[in-house]
Amino acid sequence: MENKEKKYNAVITGLGMFKPEKILDNHQLEQMVDTNDEWIVSRTGIKERRIYDQGPTSEMAIKAAEDLIATTNLDPKEIDLIIVPTVTPDMLFPSTAAIVQEAIGAVNAWGFDLNAACSSFLFALQTARSMIEVGQYKKIVIIGADKMSSITDYTDRNTCILFGDLAAAVLLEPTTDKSLGIQDSLLHIDGSGKDSLYMLGGGSLNPPTHETVDKKMHYIYQDGKTVFKFAVKGMADISVEIMEKNGLKSEDIAYLVPHQANKRIMDATAQRMKLEPEKVMLNIHKYGNTTSATIPSCLTEYYRAGKVKKGDKLILSAFGAGFTWGAIYLTWGMD
Repeated sequence: MENKEKKYNAVITGLGMFKPEKILDNHQLEQMVDTNDEWIVSRTGIKERRIYDQGPTSEMAIKAAEDLIATTNLDPKEIDLIIVPTVTPDMLFPSTAAIVQEAIGAVNAWGFDLNAACSSFLFALQTARSMIEVGQYKKIVIIGADKMSSITDYTDRNTCILFGDLAAAVLLEPTTDKSLGIQDSLLHIDGSGKDSLYMLGGGSLNPPTHETVDKKMHYIYQDGKTVFKFAVKGMADISVEIMEKNGLKSEDIAYLVPHQANKRIMDATAQRMKLEPEKVMLNIHKYGNTTSATIPSCLTEYYRAGKVKKGDKLILSAFGAGFTWGAIYLTWGMD
């Protein structure tokens, strides 16, 4: 849709976050599996991750939404739509969005969960953007929340070092100032990657049985080398493509906001974009890969630290199972 045809731009006007108190650091993992701190940090950039052992994903999502509401003075009754990007819903149905909606008192909202693996937040942001731009809705809350510890096998050293639990939320609203907000997006899926990153059990293909549990089919599986290769190319290519499409040079960009899966992937993407390391938002060292929460948590932490300013041009970029990948170009609209 061309700018001249749409009524509004969609702009982020609020942020919220919840991080569990419990920390699982690399030295603790050394006691659980055959690994060590130096190996984990050198290959992933992760030093510790958070574990939420008190309840389900919805509780983290609710706490992130409550933080957003408190810091923006948002009236929950004004929320039109709640989208919860997640791969770890409380259950297949009802949606986690419905549980959040009731808990925060968003009595006039509808909502749904969205699953595009580690690209879920970007897919949700684009979905909300399209509804804002045509004037259909005025206040959309997106809560990226994942309790990855619930699907992680802590005897598998290839995956248990990577993942953590976290939730972060954004409020999306319309603006008539076309220089602010989401400017462009590029999103893709390629189902040929389905055999490289998955959880086999729990769906209609492999409903839960004693056998699926015994075979550990309800845990995440990743072919690390294949995923790494595709992720490096996918995130770097899409990030450069959206820059070129919009006539952006490296000096125009305030930050790359990459999905926090592996620091080497983020570094490779930044190098392709010709960005200095300080222009890459980073919190993987504190939280690990929190799937849908990585990008919004970076936005929240950097904004609250005073590092993101109105008018800053950001490139959000992600890669996930499916394969899924994409990039969103936005201009920051919050003072």
